[in-house]
Amino acid sequence: MTEDRNDPELRPSPDALLVEAAKEGRGRLKVFLGAAPGVGKTFAMLEAARRRRADGVDVVVGLVETHGRQETAALIDGLEVLARKRIAYQGHLLEEFDIDAALARRPGLLLVDELAHTNAEGSRHPKRYMDVDELLKAGVDVYTTLNIQHLESLNDVVTRITHVRVRETLPDRMLEAADEVELVDLTPEDLLKRLHEGKVYVPHLAERARENFFRPGNLSALREMALRRVAERVDDQMVGYMRSHGIAGPWPAGERLMVCIGDDALAPFLVRAGRRMADQLKAPWVALHVERGTTGSQRNAEGALGLAERLEGRTSRLVGADVAVEILHFARRNNITQIVIGRPQGGRFARLFRRSLADALIEGSDGIAIHVVTPPRPAKAARRWPVAALPHLSAVVTAVLGLGGVVLLGLAVPDMRSLPNVGMLFLAVVLLNAVRHGLSAALLSAVLAFLAYNYFYTEPYFTLTVLHWHDVLALAVFLVVAATTGTLAGRVRDQMAGARARMAALQTLYDFARRLGKAKTCDELLHAVVLQAHRLSGRPAMILLPQNGMLEIRYSWPPDDEIEAVDKGAANWAYNNVEPAGSHTGTLPSAKWHFRPLRAGAGAVGIFGIAGAPEALPADLAQTLDAMLDQAAVAVERIDFARKVALAETLAETERFRAALLSSISHDLRTPLTSILGSVTALRRDPGQFGAEARGELLATIQEEAERLDRFVVNLLDITRLDAGAIKPKREWLQVAEVVETAARRIAGRLADRRLARNIPRDLPLLRGDFVLLETVLANLLDNAIKHAANARRIEVFASVEQGMLCIGVSDDGDGVPQELLPRLFDKFFRIQRRDRTVAGTGLGLSICKGLTEAMGGTIEARCPAADGRGMRFTLRFPLEKQPAPLEPSEARA
Repeated sequence: MTEDRNDPELRPSPDALLVEAAKEGRGRLKVFLGAAPGVGKTFAMLEAARRRRADGVDVVVGLVETHGRQETAALIDGLEVLARKRIAYQGHLLEEFDIDAALARRPGLLLVDELAHTNAEGSRHPKRYMDVDELLKAGVDVYTTLNIQHLESLNDVVTRITHVRVRETLPDRMLEAADEVELVDLTPEDLLKRLHEGKVYVPHLAERARENFFRPGNLSALREMALRRVAERVDDQMVGYMRSHGIAGPWPAGERLMVCIGDDALAPFLVRAGRRMADQLKAPWVALHVERGTTGSQRNAEGALGLAERLEGRTSRLVGADVAVEILHFARRNNITQIVIGRPQGGRFARLFRRSLADALIEGSDGIAIHVVTPPRPAKAARRWPVAALPHLSAVVTAVLGLGGVVLLGLAVPDMRSLPNVGMLFLAVVLLNAVRHGLSAALLSAVLAFLAYNYFYTEPYFTLTVLHWHDVLALAVFLVVAATTGTLAGRVRDQMAGARARMAALQTLYDFARRLGKAKTCDELLHAVVLQAHRLSGRPAMILLPQNGMLEIRYSWPPDDEIEAVDKGAANWAYNNVEPAGSHTGTLPSAKWHFRPLRAGAGAVGIFGIAGAPEALPADLAQTLDAMLDQAAVAVERIDFARKVALAETLAETERFRAALLSSISHDLRTPLTSILGSVTALRRDPGQFGAEARGELLATIQEEAERLDRFVVNLLDITRLDAGAIKPKREWLQVAEVVETAARRIAGRLADRRLARNIPRDLPLLRGDFVLLETVLANLLDNAIKHAANARRIEVFASVEQGMLCIGVSDDGDGVPQELLPRLFDKFFRIQRRDRTVAGTGLGLSICKGLTEAMGGTIEARCPAADGRGMRFTLRFPLEKQPAPLEPSEARA
């Protein structure tokens, strides 16, 4: 049977191909996985390394811990071993893996033991797996070892089984990203035998380990977890191979998992449980947190969302009053098939009056599976009331003063006790305190109001005893109503405060976006970003941009030009790897500054730094700061693109000018030079063969072409002076008619059969300007009309006064210029190519006219005056100034 390669099931999966492509240029990672210490992971790694060395591979030992085992140490003999890096810590010198030496050496294969190890403070990365990840990115192959209990997603399970909390963990992605995983297996009996023989720990440590971690049941459970994880790994590799090679098969796809977390201590447990379920389902997963629209700290939720990101999950945040409705809407929009939640909090009595989240989700799920995860029961401890739930002192004072005022009013007016609605006054105090101070204050006020009502307003008075049954009912109803109304008012107040805070954040982002949009230069943009970040966080902030291959501080507040070496190293690492670095990160955490890349496009356009750790900021401020940095990165990229586009346009324009100049020089220099050389050569070769008339014609040709060369050089000098701003016009009173006559005499010899007309009124006002510059402009305009006005028979110079402006111009009746070319007439080196001829000229004359006119404070325009497109009309406009006083007869005679 022939396979149809057009069948989608038989084509390679794009996702699988992308995964394969991402491995290009990256080093290969092999993990020797064990169930517990002492199974022989390091021994197996060294044996495999020696086999690779025998095959000719350059093998180097980066760091191997022998733990005093002689047979392990013997395998290191003959291998190159990198020196360890010494780090001073609390008066001691600690030896750690030297990643810089490894990157400088760049062997074919590097051995790095104990992948989950925590580095000493002052190292580049806090965890060794981060060192290994950087080596892999640099293209170095790595062998390493790992115990199954160090995987982050199994941390809770291992703790529940062994009753020992493993502190050194790493994200599961490191094991998943490994190219090979070799299981080093040993039965619990053999491992305990090795422990007894002192091959795992020294005797006194071995005895302690046997009593705690190294129990047969623990070892069997850990071994099963290791076997299962390796089996899942083999299955994943098989599926990946089949997908990338287009081999048909049943794919484990279609499931999407969502973990719903709250702001409580259960959140990290739910995230780890969700990650394990997602691994079993081979499904993508997302961690979702829904805020109820109230203000306050969200530390537990933010920490759990950060854990989800480290475990390769997607995160999302929503705001809504009804958590169940928001969860179900998100699930349907994102095609979620399974939802994981925690066990409902509170006892049975509380669930009688309030529907749990699990019940609400199950009722509205409609085909979505709901998983309720129950955490292990911790050891009983004293129950502590959360400090954040206690009312503020001002709320207590308000409640006491308000209720005290009602009581005093009742004591002062005895008849108030007989009023049937006196309880409304207490309710008013409860509502007032709820609106001013929130939910906890409302509940406190309700309890105090209940006690005061009972003590002062029910018989027998001044006791908490209730005499009549109807008073019992009234007090019960009062307590329920007070608590309910106070709770509702408090929630509304908290929700309004939350909405107000979100509106403030949105307004901040809106104002910031407007400032970014108005920023024209990079300095204005950086000024806005750093100042806004400083105002939000109250901390020093800075932005670093690459300059000549190095990061430099472009703007900081408070002003600071230098940072310490460790901070500079963190900034460079963040820029090169497009990941956060510095304080409270996985890279150089000892730095005082926290650096984040301004991501845009394929890389980082700059680095933002803030003193301290952004995790210490309130969650809403941290989110606002993140949004600002995203906007800033786009704005920096926009300005950089604009700069590059302007530079490219400038280079293109320069190249066009260069080509035009070379073309002009090659034509306008070579043509007159050819005529001059030809005439001079003829005269010198045989002077006698030319008569007087012929010699006169040759000499006239030489003079004419020399004058043409002179005009060309003058034009080049004028345009150069204009570009350099070296022309300083004089300010003198001019008779326009005199300037026109001077320009006419200058071009008279080139008019040929054309007639030059002058239309200059006798009463034309004087012009304040530069005689030489104005004469040059008019001469160039007349020369342009002579050269380019094809079929022209009449050229006119005119002058007039229009709307307070003195107008001087040149017009002709020759062929006009197409309307689409009029805006380009004053560009440098622009020449119109006629179909029947190419007119000689540099293309600088009109550009010089425009530059000289504007230097004298005027303007110039060109247009075709006739409807049929014939003729051209160039007009200069100068502002009229107050005319000078006429000279006295005696001054005129002088």
